[in-house]
Amino acid sequence: MKWTAKSLKPMNEDNVRLHVYMSRCGIGSRRTCERYIDEKRVRVNGAVVTTQGMKVSDRDTILFDGKPIVPVSKKVYIALNKPEGYLCTGKDPENRLCAHVLFENALPETLFHAGRLDMNSSGIIFYTNDGAFAHIVSHPSFGIQKEYVVITSTRIEEEQLLEYKRGLEVSGVHYRCEHYTLINNYKVLLTLVQGKNREIRRVFSHYGIRIKRIHRVRIGCVNLGKLSSGEFRYLKKKEIEWFFERRKV
Repeated sequence: MKWTAKSLKPMNEDNVRLHVYMSRCGIGSRRTCERYIDEKRVRVNGAVVTTQGMKVSDRDTILFDGKPIVPVSKKVYIALNKPEGYLCTGKDPENRLCAHVLFENALPETLFHAGRLDMNSSGIIFYTNDGAFAHIVSHPSFGIQKEYVVITSTRIEEEQLLEYKRGLEVSGVHYRCEHYTLINNYKVLLTLVQGKNREIRRVFSHYGIRIKRIHRVRIGCVNLGKLSSGEFRYLKKKEIEWFFERRKV
């Protein structure tokens, strides 16, 4: 017996949770799709979904913002060198620049960002329409490393980085970097795994260090390389496979 937005009865095992199904349709990452459900932007079989956990299948009629959605037939994976000043979001109510405008005219598919990079940071970020891939890239349980070059206008002390590597608490949130290389007292290479929201900025602010630039140069096995600011490239097959192999590690 299947489960609709009205009945909320159990479905067969071949069905999947709504946020996973939406992600397979290229709507966004699983976390983003959960947020869309909370915002009551999703209807299943005519009824607005108000709670998480519902299961659906291809037999159900699913609308997002009033438009029907179906799983994508062609999966796309790109790496973008995001410049500073661009938001990683689908639409900004303040009409600020969004990173997807840098590639959307060159691609017929609608893509969403995998993971995050704040507006004032630059560097590599992935865009895709594959929710499973985005989940692997962004969820800390898969242990995907992200590497950043951080340039400051305030001196960085080795003791501060050692504490950051051991782990510290800032405003009730625990932060820890995986590795660091202090290039000089105003430039450091940081490797994070969990990478919480605005982590580097909050940790450095805790130490009174003023940041001039945060530039991400690597995600997992993919380096930014010679990709110029504002440019993108398709991920190679072996790079995509590397991320899916993390599910087996």
